[in-house]
Amino acid sequence: MKILLAACLLVTALFVHADVKVDDAEATRLHALFAEEWDRQMQASPVWATMLGDRRFNRQWHDLSETARQQRTQETRRTLEKLGSIDRELLSAADRINYDLFERQQAESLEAAQFSQHLMPISQRGGIQTLDETGNRIRLETVQDYDDWLARLATLDTHMAQTIALMEKGIATGMVPPRILMQRVPAQIARQITARPQDSLFFKPFSRISDDIPAAERARIEAEAIEVIGSVVIPAYRRLQTFFNETYLPACRDSVATSALPDGKALYEFTVKRFTTTDMTPQEVHELGLREVARNRSEMAAVMREVGFEGDLKAFNEHLRSRKDFYYDTPEELFDAYHKIAKQIDPLLIRLFGKLPRMPYGIKAIPDAIAPDTTTAYYSPPAADGSRAGYYYVNLYKPETRPKYEMEVLTVHESVPGHHLQIALQQEMETLPDFRRYSRFTVFTEGWGLYSERLGYDLGLYQDPYSRYGQLTYDMWRAIRLVVDTGMHYLGWSRQQAIDYFMENTPKTEQDIVNEIDRYISWPGQALAYKLGQLKLLELRARAEQQLGDKFDIRAFHDRILENGTLPLDVLEKVVNDWIEAQLQQSAA
Repeated sequence: MKILLAACLLVTALFVHADVKVDDAEATRLHALFAEEWDRQMQASPVWATMLGDRRFNRQWHDLSETARQQRTQETRRTLEKLGSIDRELLSAADRINYDLFERQQAESLEAAQFSQHLMPISQRGGIQTLDETGNRIRLETVQDYDDWLARLATLDTHMAQTIALMEKGIATGMVPPRILMQRVPAQIARQITARPQDSLFFKPFSRISDDIPAAERARIEAEAIEVIGSVVIPAYRRLQTFFNETYLPACRDSVATSALPDGKALYEFTVKRFTTTDMTPQEVHELGLREVARNRSEMAAVMREVGFEGDLKAFNEHLRSRKDFYYDTPEELFDAYHKIAKQIDPLLIRLFGKLPRMPYGIKAIPDAIAPDTTTAYYSPPAADGSRAGYYYVNLYKPETRPKYEMEVLTVHESVPGHHLQIALQQEMETLPDFRRYSRFTVFTEGWGLYSERLGYDLGLYQDPYSRYGQLTYDMWRAIRLVVDTGMHYLGWSRQQAIDYFMENTPKTEQDIVNEIDRYISWPGQALAYKLGQLKLLELRARAEQQLGDKFDIRAFHDRILENGTLPLDVLEKVVNDWIEAQLQQSAA
């Protein structure tokens, strides 16, 4: 079942007439299937369930065995068969959308399964070698929480064996990642191997047990943690270290392109369609990127002239990289500055939104163990049960590479009005089925994040020309993604060619650029979603402003964009067009 067929069905759901007969029994069957499938997903993804606040599977890891994988595929097929037995024509307009989004999600899962990407379970950005981070992202407050986490850690050796088995099969079938990326991983594994369990990254959550837990229980939990880390966790990582360094790394490939993998060209074409929810070809995406890069260069050159710099953009970018006054000296100064910017933005949101999320967000430093190998920042959503806020994680590694003029634009993307505002609102939509509340279309989520960067102007940010240049730098960054992602994975570009293209067109530091390029190599297609989603949102806003004139209400427009959670771009466009028409009819009445 192909994505585009599901997309066509989804759009037709929005043309439901009021006189269509709705059968409550069919709706009941549909929502029972949603609940059944959600429960299956939670059981199949127990760590994700824990992070969402579903604690039924707190002692389990994701089953990576081939038997379990085949069973999940069969269950997905059965789910689609059950869905097909429900008469879609007897559902309400809202449930037709639910039906089609659900069908699309299940069909994409089946289509993805044929490409065997699961045989590459480790990347330089994370995997079982950074599993200690899980302990920092789940709730550890009660004795039961700690006992569950200990029980999970006690079975890490089995989880490790399954991971190694996948990698061995990957070697046998040619599904291995680029060696240039995997060369970063041995140091990550080595951080998990300590002489004393108390020095392990896994022990950190046990070193800060709340005083609300009785002293005797704290002592027991700490003692059991020392035991399980020493007898299970560290030995498991020693086995991974031996296998990875001696067997896996030498077997990794020299190429960086997805198209070099078995059936890799079809895999990349699939990822482009999946992440963009469009029928654009890689070549079309590449050409759009080139046009967006040219547009951004023109706007950046205007700012360069405004500040009086004499020279070309390449020289100006190098000038910005080398000016020490554009960087903080210490991680502490950098963190405090991020915090200050975020708190300045929060009270301004009512200018642009009628509805704001109830859930707050906080700011944390990216863990030291992964900071050198990951991106500038990222967002972690709140727990579904409200037990954990959302968090904006910032990279404090080498503050001398983190320019001040990029901090405003980064903050609006990752916190508010970007990811936290949109994702927290979606999770609070109790009328949506769980698969819509907690799942996302990347093109919408990341498109909204990038669109939010432009909202900085509406909020009164970017007053300094260098900060405006930072916003343009970030927009250029996402335009470059369209060029280099398709270039490397489909059009024969080398990794160095992509790095050079990035360096030529932005002032971002080489540290950031290399990490970004390596991210695109390890996560093909995902980086395309940002710019494609942003361009559609900007197009829809411009259309609404043009057609509604002085009747255009930015707060109502944004509330309409966000009130259905994430949507494919074709469906989003229909939602906005209907809203514009309703506004025109209301003003004409």
